[in-house]
Amino acid sequence: MSIRVMLVDDQVLLRTGFRMVLAAQPDMEVVAEAGDGLEAQEVLRATKVDVVLMDVRMPRLDGVEATRRICERPEHPKVIILTTFDLDEYAFSGLKAGASGFMLKDVPPAELLAAIRSVHSGDAVVAPSTTRRLLDRFAPMLPTTSAEPRNKELERLTEREREVMLLVAQGLSNGEIAARLVLSEATVKTHVGRILTKLELRDRVQVVVMAYESGLVRAGGGGAG
Repeated sequence: MSIRVMLVDDQVLLRTGFRMVLAAQPDMEVVAEAGDGLEAQEVLRATKVDVVLMDVRMPRLDGVEATRRICERPEHPKVIILTTFDLDEYAFSGLKAGASGFMLKDVPPAELLAAIRSVHSGDAVVAPSTTRRLLDRFAPMLPTTSAEPRNKELERLTEREREVMLLVAQGLSNGEIAARLVLSEATVKTHVGRILTKLELRDRVQVVVMAYESGLVRAGGGGAG
């Protein structure tokens, strides 16, 4: 079964380019398009979509608020935010709103396709190194944090789970974390699953967001204290 993709961008030329790339894939099809967030809401009421490629800056309703509304729906499609470096703060807001990841608009086609497949399969980690770079750029915009995490929820984690969470927040994949901690990938995956359950988070992207907001990770990607 093909991955049903929706393109949301106010620039027709960009949508056309993305559509051409996706149409060449045997496992993907563009089933809907919209020029802004409001139109996207309307289209989704009548169209089944698996993954939404969402622009940030659009008229009437921007991509962040549109993402928030989409992710409030039951059985909602996955959302990938499309951004440029000068819109980092919008991309972060989009992740907090429920997006499963983000890509730069000038991303190579192969990476975009891999991201769509990854998100569709349930893996919310899209280019961990890019996640780290983006979060490092917006980190100064966050409220000042102390050396110790403020979020009491982190106290639910074991020392090992906290260690794994720190590495996830720094942008490491399961394989990289396994190598760093001398564990199997299966064990790391188990730890990540427990972290998600204990902190009541949806996916690894939310783990990264909480780690930065709580002060567990600071700008530059290092641990806090």
